[in-house]
Amino acid sequence: MGSVVLSLDAELAWGFHDRETMPEDRVATARESWLRLLETFDDNEIPATWAVVGHLFLDSCDGEHEAHPTSAEWFDRDPGTWEGRDQQWYGSKLIDAIENADVDHEIGSHTYSHVEMGHTTREIASAEMRECVELAEDRGLSVDSVVFPRNYVGHRDVLAAYGVKSYRGTQPRQWYDRGPLGSLTKFLGWPTGTVSPTLVTPEEDEYGLVNIPASLYLFCFEGRSRSAVERVADDPIVSMAKRGIDRASAENGVFHMWLHPNNLTEERDFERLEAILSYLAQVRDTTPLSVETMGSIAADIKDDEPLPREPIGPR
Repeated sequence: MGSVVLSLDAELAWGFHDRETMPEDRVATARESWLRLLETFDDNEIPATWAVVGHLFLDSCDGEHEAHPTSAEWFDRDPGTWEGRDQQWYGSKLIDAIENADVDHEIGSHTYSHVEMGHTTREIASAEMRECVELAEDRGLSVDSVVFPRNYVGHRDVLAAYGVKSYRGTQPRQWYDRGPLGSLTKFLGWPTGTVSPTLVTPEEDEYGLVNIPASLYLFCFEGRSRSAVERVADDPIVSMAKRGIDRASAENGVFHMWLHPNNLTEERDFERLEAILSYLAQVRDTTPLSVETMGSIAADIKDDEPLPREPIGPR
């Protein structure tokens, strides 16, 4: 029997604050999309791992982060206000909504300020994890799972030092991802069923963390290509997701889907998620398929003993 996992990079505006320009549509709708996604998960009784940028645990901030070892301009876009005024930078009420959901979601970490962990120093990585863990503990939560911003894996030893149990590893490359014909292959193959998604095998790494690689990004086929396919066929991502769910119900392995709440900016985006989640619920209820969080997958692989915590730096 296989499993299905959904993980979300929950970041609001923090996912773009280091970019020269921010996608206004994704930032403007991100909060509403977050809440609507929670309703869709509830409707289908599907739990997910919400990897939340740590700064979103705050309901206000003075904008000063002098103790953080990043460059002085890293937090320039932090407005230093409060959630009611600048809702795309603070998310305490959104964390409440996850905790109050009907289904038992996992709240993980997407670092504190969306630092690319594969492209930073150990000092900064340690500060990012320390802030996340302390904010979670203030709420009575533990950080068991991490999703690396932009999927740049790095400083896994730091994660282990803070008691993290799992992380989302990079998606295995497929033959259709390579070369200049990759997009064309997807365009032709996804609607016709000649391309199948990957089931992954979670494995414990040298730091005692469970690597749960991604299988399918649910918004990797967008723009004109998506619109062109949808004129003549079903949404290709829905088709791919259904094939992955079917494989997980028939084979051993994990089908790990992921997305950002800020990916959902149009009604057709919500229709995509509803189609995938309702199909997943149907298969789960009629076959020996489990729907898990990253934390529960890690718990299945590791023993019940918690990892020793050796925090790096001052509290």
